Amino acid sequence: MGYIKDSPFYQDAIQEIKFSCGTYYLFDTFVVAEVDEGVLYTWDDHAQPIVEELTHLYDHNGENVVYISNRVHSYSVKPSDWIKFFRNNYRLRAYAIVSYTQKGLIASLVEKLFMRSSFKNFDNLEDAIAWAKSLTQNGDNTPKHKSA
Repeated sequence: MGYIKDSPFYQDAIQEIKFSCGTYYLFDTFVVAEVDEGVLYTWDDHAQPIVEELTHLYDHNGENVVYISNRVHSYSVKPSDWIKFFRNNYRLRAYAIVSYTQKGLIASLVEKLFMRSSFKNFDNLEDAIAWAKSLTQNGDNTPKHKSA
């Protein structure tokens, strides 16, 4: 398994934000999320407040951001909550899931059914980040400030 902190990419993170459900690493054109063990990740309890914070930091609705879910822990997602994400006019350039188990890969295929963005599955973080970088160009979607 590849934690972002153990990767060479960590030094390029603009900001690291710890939420009650996990840690998010912000880069110029992509976000890497590592949700904590045992969380039931829903729109109302987790995603909505995080999306609102990230939208404020990137100063747009996410349309230029690639979201990478680095599934280093076992947790559950309510896939149908992606409908709420899009219904609230949020967007993503693309969405990637890094799965380290066969069970995780199968679960991610269910999420894919609800996606309106480009979607790709990976078995390692390095390939997911390379894909995210290939989809985006460095622009004005960098977060406004860095937390201490």
